[in-house]
Amino acid sequence: MVTDLKSAENGRRVVVTGGASGFGAAIARRFSLSGARVVVADLDEDGAKQVAAELPDAVAIAVDVTVPEQVQAMINESVDALGGIDVLVNNAGAAHRVGPMIDLEPEVFDAQFALNLRSVFLGVKYAVPHMPDGSVIVNTASIGGRRPRPGLTVYNAAKGGVITFTRGLAAELAPRIRVCAVNPVGAQTGFIRTSHGVDKLTGETLAAFVNGIPMARLAVPEDVASAVEYLASPEANFLTGVCIDVDGGRSIQ
Repeated sequence: MVTDLKSAENGRRVVVTGGASGFGAAIARRFSLSGARVVVADLDEDGAKQVAAELPDAVAIAVDVTVPEQVQAMINESVDALGGIDVLVNNAGAAHRVGPMIDLEPEVFDAQFALNLRSVFLGVKYAVPHMPDGSVIVNTASIGGRRPRPGLTVYNAAKGGVITFTRGLAAELAPRIRVCAVNPVGAQTGFIRTSHGVDKLTGETLAAFVNGIPMARLAVPEDVASAVEYLASPEANFLTGVCIDVDGGRSIQ
């Protein structure tokens, strides 16, 4: 079956967490341009409003995805605005600063799992009762969750949890709801700011990062957005529990 993605997305109701910037903003724009109605949910309320203002019929909602009451309220507000949820994209997340695991405080461990893994549980818990048959959940994990390297051990462990949680959910929610994930490699987004403390990697640091990627570049948000859109589309209607590596080949090294 060959499907026009624009026609397939037309009128679908999509919620994107972490939608104010980076991967999330690109995902929100991609769905909207394909005809979907989108909720842009983010802790950065001003950023969410700015993205939503660019998109027809989009709604911005402020949410801290680590707080159950706020996630539940965001889902309820999304349902009120859209009339239901057809696609949930659990994209919110951030890394800790690169460094040895033994130098991290326990509070960092707890915060990483709350933001990167528990938030996915909360989004699913509160959204699923509002999702009709044929709905899709797509979670943003990380290639580090499959192929971890030193320096981001706790972040990678949390994202590995997202991958396993995705597979478990796929088995539990089938055949009514499909659940998939994307595993991006690093990109010049907020990930770099939180992990390396700079806005962009340059020079030897960038070269070392790219050296392990056969496609010889970092990811860009549009790479991830197109993979998410595909997984949520009718073209992928027999895929569930699938975690696509959007990594330029890093995982084959």
